[in-house]
Amino acid sequence: MLILLPGLVSLLFLGYGAYVLVSRGVNRVSASFFILCAMTFCWQFTWSILFQLEDEVAANLVARTGYFLILFLPTSLYYFVVELTVEPRELPRVAASVAVAAGLALLLVATDTVVDGTWRYRYGFYPRAGPLLSLHILQTVIVMMRALVLLHAHMRRAISAELVRLRYCFASMLIYFLAAIDYLCNYGAGFYPPGVLFIALSLGIMAQAIARHHLLANPMMLAATVVHEMRTPLATIRSQARFLSQRLPELLDGYEEALAAGGRADPIDAGRIDYLRGLGRSIEAEIQRTNFIADVVLAHAREGRLDHGEFAPHSVRECVEEALACYPFEGETRGRVRLGRQEDFSFHGSGSLLVLVLYNLLKNALAAVHDSEGAVEISFYRQGGACRLEVADTGRGIAPHVLPHVFDPFYTTRTGGTGMGLAFCRRVVSAFGGRIGCDSREGEYTVVSVELPAAA
Repeated sequence: MLILLPGLVSLLFLGYGAYVLVSRGVNRVSASFFILCAMTFCWQFTWSILFQLEDEVAANLVARTGYFLILFLPTSLYYFVVELTVEPRELPRVAASVAVAAGLALLLVATDTVVDGTWRYRYGFYPRAGPLLSLHILQTVIVMMRALVLLHAHMRRAISAELVRLRYCFASMLIYFLAAIDYLCNYGAGFYPPGVLFIALSLGIMAQAIARHHLLANPMMLAATVVHEMRTPLATIRSQARFLSQRLPELLDGYEEALAAGGRADPIDAGRIDYLRGLGRSIEAEIQRTNFIADVVLAHAREGRLDHGEFAPHSVRECVEEALACYPFEGETRGRVRLGRQEDFSFHGSGSLLVLVLYNLLKNALAAVHDSEGAVEISFYRQGGACRLEVADTGRGIAPHVLPHVFDPFYTTRTGGTGMGLAFCRRVVSAFGGRIGCDSREGEYTVVSVELPAAA
């Protein structure tokens, strides 16, 4: 039973990686985590086979096959942490680590410098270290330490529930790193390799994080529940604000008349009177903004369960007009938005969801031109057989190393951002059967292009 333990744990780890990939969708973080799980599976499952062999030649072949992917295991863990902490500047180092692992893999196939035969222990065969295996071990130490440093730095910037989740992740990674003790068996230490126990413990911590701290929970679902409960008090406040808008000016008129007639009340300065006159409208505007946010949050939570049977033909012009009419512009920002090329077309999808997509694109574009004289332009037209909707701005643009990540969930470079806006847009447009892309030049412009399926 002991020799089957690595295989059982590896299958559990692979299943866990597949669960994350399916439940969270394919994105850079979930894909990198699945790669880590797949590499771990290859490591431990190969050993479960190796321990049962009796033929030394077959054992040598299996040992080399297993080590071919094991050489990439430290890099896969490093890559996962880089994606988890959203550190695209680390990607060249990840590429360098992949190059080192690939070089060692070629030497493994062609020579005995990485794996030089096998040891025969009481529990079965085990790979014997060649002279260059120490280079792989050094690489493992370097990239793992770097990954832990990145994770620790991210923890120092995190707050609240995110910090708790990252602590669990950090502890899990640290324990996973301890599985490197198995390298001693490559150099003649005959104990049963305990790495499988560290991996099982690491998996247990991940399970604890999921069960108690919702490591993989959809935060939008919780937010949607809260937002839904906000609707009733908001409606009450809006009703009261409208009453203030109707009656408070009358009361203020009566106050001013009484004051003019020689009343002894302490006078209120003109500025405060003007403020009170507009108080009801101000409260209602804030409620409108809050309801706008609520609509976006509810759409984020709902888009994973879209009913395609509800899709129908919609006019893109009407969607653009509704977005511009309902978006909560602040100050003079509405004057910065203009319409460019306008050629109406009908697309197949959901009009309300496309309006929410436009809300997200408008919000990003207005933020990009906030500190400049830039403008935002919305265009919709047919180009060949394609129906296109574009939101362009002449703002600060997007840095080249950030641009490939803008549609990744939870990726953001803006303080206070959630990293869900463009990810939501991509999922909605994909649900329609369309495509979305982004082109930008830092310091000059950004153009988000949406290609929609034409209505039959």
